[in-house]
Amino acid sequence: MVRRRLSEYRSRVRSRLETAFAGEHSPQQVARSFALGVFITALPTFGTGVLAFGVIAALSESVSKIALLASVVVLNPVAKWGVYAASFWLGIQLLGPPEGISVASYTVSFSAAPDVVSRLLLGNLIIAVVLTIAGYAFAFRVIREMHERDLGISELVSSE
Repeated sequence: MVRRRLSEYRSRVRSRLETAFAGEHSPQQVARSFALGVFITALPTFGTGVLAFGVIAALSESVSKIALLASVVVLNPVAKWGVYAASFWLGIQLLGPPEGISVASYTVSFSAAPDVVSRLLLGNLIIAVVLTIAGYAFAFRVIREMHERDLGISELVSSE
């Protein structure tokens, strides 16, 4: 039963990616749409990213809606917790540990909240930019290769 559901999910994702890559958008537009989706998804939007996707898709003809939504697969809600942890760690590396937090005694002062949030946001912004660049490069490479070979995504995945 689980295997069947995974197979159905995989088929749906594959079909949507094929539609995005074979659509009326250029490879650059699809890659930009995917990268924009990765950027928005990487930020701590607390669910408003989906609303941002809708607004962007409605306002721009050059955005591939399917590629934008495909980015959610990369940074799904489970993976985002890892991004948040890495963001906070990076923020601490850049700005130092926040005052009012004692790891040894597991105490946190509410006055430390702005310091914690600033470290989280700084680290998250840097990670979001890095993921966006990597997402664009990956998507553009895959799309360009598909166009050069004139392949569907299922044939490309099975050839590697």
